[in-house]
Amino acid sequence: MKIPRSAASLALALLFAIGATSFCAAKTFVYVSNAQDGNIDAYAMDTATGALTPIAKAEAAKLVMPMAVAPNKKHLYAVVRSQPLRVLTYAIEANGALTQKASAPLPDSMPYVSTDRTGRWLFTASYGGDKLAVSPIGEDGLVTAEAAQVVPTGRNAHSILPDRRNKYVYACTLGANAVLQFNFNAKAGQLTPNDPPAASPEPGHGPRHMAFSPDDKYLYVINELSGHVTQYAIDSGSGTMLPVDSISSVPAEAGLPWGKPQVPGTPPPVAVWAADIGITPNGKFLYTTERTTNKIALFSVAPGTGKLTYVTNFATEAQPRGIRIDPHGGYLVASGEKSDQLSVYKIDQTTGKLGEPTRYAVGNGANWVEIVEAE
Repeated sequence: MKIPRSAASLALALLFAIGATSFCAAKTFVYVSNAQDGNIDAYAMDTATGALTPIAKAEAAKLVMPMAVAPNKKHLYAVVRSQPLRVLTYAIEANGALTQKASAPLPDSMPYVSTDRTGRWLFTASYGGDKLAVSPIGEDGLVTAEAAQVVPTGRNAHSILPDRRNKYVYACTLGANAVLQFNFNAKAGQLTPNDPPAASPEPGHGPRHMAFSPDDKYLYVINELSGHVTQYAIDSGSGTMLPVDSISSVPAEAGLPWGKPQVPGTPPPVAVWAADIGITPNGKFLYTTERTTNKIALFSVAPGTGKLTYVTNFATEAQPRGIRIDPHGGYLVASGEKSDQLSVYKIDQTTGKLGEPTRYAVGNGANWVEIVEAE
């Protein structure tokens, strides 16, 4: 029986479409910087199960720590905090492997890195140097030049992030107990202080890392010295912030004092020592880590008001430094600086609670986690 040409063409088109869909299916990769080994572990994630498959290790240098992914997901930027102080640019290959493409100097040891929303500017913050820096990113996605702007801050600049509109930039200064707020000129790559230039929690909290609500109405800050999460409301017209609420991530029964900053080069005090923060893409749940108790705290987020309610906490890797949530909000990945394992938790979509972790081998001094969904 002869098949009509039109039917054959339709069948061929359908087969091509199915093949193209399969071929172009998004792939999810997980990257973990290993500070003591001086390399970066790469894994492929099965988003149906959360399972990780090791891909390869990319060489970096001793004390490779913070990382950031380009908005177009083609490059990963990793900061080296040993001499010479620098940022490395890696191409993210189709199979998830990393290939180093460039290196550029940084003005200090930087424990945090991010990019602007256009992918043309790299932001870094220096804890020991009390400064922020803005470095140009070339059209090819590579960072090859020194910083174009260096901004002095109060004590212990610990993180820097732009809002989703790319109009405003915020930076935590732990020692100065303030969150700086800037206007951002994305064309020139220039930060200028907003008015007022900062918002502050109550004394002794120590702002460390930040996460925006998906609608950009609120900024949540994890305070290292208290373990409290401070919620700030962002004025959409001016970009300035007002404190709304503050809630503890460390249960009272933990018996930990707070307000005792760590002295660099010495063991941390037996006190609250919070580290990282993350919010699900749908904005329903927020998570933080605390390194003295080795816990991940869960908060529910109220619709509309963004108000946090503490729910519970979960045991995790020793000295949990970094967490990331995959782009679909199905899994949370946690690393511990004192652990040789990485934990992957399934997130309950109704309650936000974390399931029993599946653990995977990781390098020494696992520090920072990034998750990339690439096509």
